[in-house]
Amino acid sequence: MTSNPPDLRPDLAPRAQFSDKPRAGQPTIGMVSLGCPKALVDSERILTRLRAEGYGISPQYAGADAVIVNTCGFLDSAKAESLEAIGEALHENGKVIVTGCLGADPEYITGVHPKVLAVTGPHQYEQVLDAVHGAVPPSPDPFVDLLPASGVSLTPRHYSYLKISEGCNHACKFCIIPDMRGKLASRPAFAVMREAEKLVENGVKELLVISQDTSAYGLDRKHETERGHRSHITDLARDLGSLGAWVRLHYIYPYPHVRELIPLMADGLVLPYMDIPFQHAHPDTLKRMARPAAAERTLDRIAEWRGICPDITLRSTFIVGYPGETEEEFQTLLDWMDEAQLDRVGCFQYENVEGARSAALPNHVPDEVKQERWERFMEKAQAISEAKLAAKVGQVMDVIVDEIDEDGIATCRTKADAPEIDGNLFIDEGTEGLSVGDIVSVEVDEAGEYDLWGQLKR
Repeated sequence: MTSNPPDLRPDLAPRAQFSDKPRAGQPTIGMVSLGCPKALVDSERILTRLRAEGYGISPQYAGADAVIVNTCGFLDSAKAESLEAIGEALHENGKVIVTGCLGADPEYITGVHPKVLAVTGPHQYEQVLDAVHGAVPPSPDPFVDLLPASGVSLTPRHYSYLKISEGCNHACKFCIIPDMRGKLASRPAFAVMREAEKLVENGVKELLVISQDTSAYGLDRKHETERGHRSHITDLARDLGSLGAWVRLHYIYPYPHVRELIPLMADGLVLPYMDIPFQHAHPDTLKRMARPAAAERTLDRIAEWRGICPDITLRSTFIVGYPGETEEEFQTLLDWMDEAQLDRVGCFQYENVEGARSAALPNHVPDEVKQERWERFMEKAQAISEAKLAAKVGQVMDVIVDEIDEDGIATCRTKADAPEIDGNLFIDEGTEGLSVGDIVSVEVDEAGEYDLWGQLKR
């Protein structure tokens, strides 16, 4: 797990991201948001609540009366990063409130940083606000402190994460997310739609649907229908697709009912993109992981999905060096990759996580073997990516503009690319008149290992 990119971190972001200058006497809060997009959404909600109470938002430690650090605790490396961020905030500011996944174990944090003002767990918004009130009392001016209808966003204006549920009902042995964030708790579909409608009304061109298990959305609500919207991922995807923005689905488990989403992609209601955490391919490895999906069926499902929607992009993540992984099991994963031909792939070397049941498994893989297997896996994944991108040369496709630098080079994404985790398409010339957030047609004229280059079609 890594932190959000510097331009999405309030402590590191350009001052222009927060254009409102604090009024005289206005209390200000900074925030460091670490970890996954789900945590980023939590940070946005906390800052939106604080803005509504009259607090200003500082992009720098020095300008803040206190700093909130929203932590990640999924892996030991993420815990170390969170502790380092807390220490930096304490050194630079002094008044620090900790929240997020690592906050589920407050003694772990206070044992290293006893001077933090408060520690709260994930999505405990009221406790965070109470802690801020105690450290920096609010001083609202109802005639001045007006909150924009879109709330506070930590992403560029043209895309936004849309969290549809919290928690997870799975019991994967390497994961402690259910312990930190609890069981599946889906938002009502009408509430998700209301938020999505407001986002689109305020200029958002792409909605990135996130949760811990998107395909299980609504199961805890028995897929109820309320205010005209059914809490089921297929119905929700169809409803979101009616808003006219790009809709991108993340964290989809390959349950049988996922097939119902593919026609929506083929029809253009939802982007032909699925982010599916397969994690491995050997049945014995998956069994030791306690994964909910059967590997032997996934290749058949992938073939079926591509038959319905030939343009579908499949992204996934995998773990190598899981306890007990043999060379034969790893080779099965490589062979599976040859057959699956996934478009976008990430890979992690297994790490022990305190509290995860996988730490107690026998036959842990030596670090040097993990590294060697990771390198072999990534070499194969890179070759697949390079071949797939080369096949796109000459095609015309729609892209969304994420950035235009001072030299006029536009950094864009195709429908196959999620922000910050996938590749980019670059336009080197003829970008006069383009703006960030535009969706334009481009002819691809060059391909690399992970990125594309193209020219605007006028």
